[in-house]
Amino acid sequence: MTLRRPWVRRIAVGTVSAAALVALAVPAEAATATSSSATASATAAAEVDYDTWQKDCQTVMNQALPYLKQRMADTRPGEKQAIVFDIDNTTLETDFGFSYPQPANKPALEVAKYAQEHGVSVFFVTARPGIISSVTDYNLKYVGYKVSGLYVRGFLDLFKNVADYKTAQRVDIENKGYTIIANIGNSATDLSGGHAEKTYKLPDYNGQLS
Repeated sequence: MTLRRPWVRRIAVGTVSAAALVALAVPAEAATATSSSATASATAAAEVDYDTWQKDCQTVMNQALPYLKQRMADTRPGEKQAIVFDIDNTTLETDFGFSYPQPANKPALEVAKYAQEHGVSVFFVTARPGIISSVTDYNLKYVGYKVSGLYVRGFLDLFKNVADYKTAQRVDIENKGYTIIANIGNSATDLSGGHAEKTYKLPDYNGQLS
């Protein structure tokens, strides 16, 4: 992938990562601990070309949309359909956004909007801590997502394996009577564990993106 120097400079000075959002929500002495995480996030994004990432995301969403259209058309009597999305570098441009609110990842937003317009509920399951739940919820709604439910990690969830935690949240959504027709994320931990009819993985370039 080609590295674009002007983009690298913008990433270095302006990325608002999930770690940086934590810093906005906690006292200064606690926020200091997040700085190394935010720096690592910015460095990773600098190694990934934005245009390439967007094209690769669009390719995956182009594969997902025909299935989703067909599955929405095949809604069973009384069925409540849902799609589950990850957040960081799935629905929001976490490692590329240089302001708050962070921009939407456009290919994912297009799919979410289509689903929303056709009566499908959209849930968000993230490993972000609960302390930034309100700013995350605002960000998602600000850029155009309708949030049927936002799952963030509580204190006890911080000690759980991320994949197990995310699976448990999908189980909870199913227990509320929803059929999860698709689960979309950019990491294996977003998608493993079942409890979705289809999974679609956006690129993380071998873990370079959070």
